[in-house]
Amino acid sequence: MEDCIFCKIIKGEIPSDKVYEDPDIIVLNDIIPKAKVHILIIPKKHIESIKHVEESDKEIIGELFLTAKRIAKDKNLEGYKLLFNVGREGGQVIDHLHLHLLSPEWDKPM
Repeated sequence: MEDCIFCKIIKGEIPSDKVYEDPDIIVLNDIIPKAKVHILIIPKKHIESIKHVEESDKEIIGELFLTAKRIAKDKNLEGYKLLFNVGREGGQVIDHLHLHLLSPEWDKPM
């Protein structure tokens, strides 16, 4: 998508605080963290939200969770929260699917 901030980050057009990257996924520190650790796990394929996931996206959705598990282990998180916001009513601000990984202590309610 032309105006998608995550697509621009993926293309290298906008700088980011990158934690990890592979051919299918990019992982960033959230610029407005809601917890001590607040990481975004983003598929490089533009999928607007969970509402827009197709049967063909099963593998990348699984990779989001496996990546979250690896990052949590790397950050020595014994417990953590995983969160998808879906639609404006669900708190989604950027129309590009992304999984939030948060340490248990929340700074602000989401």
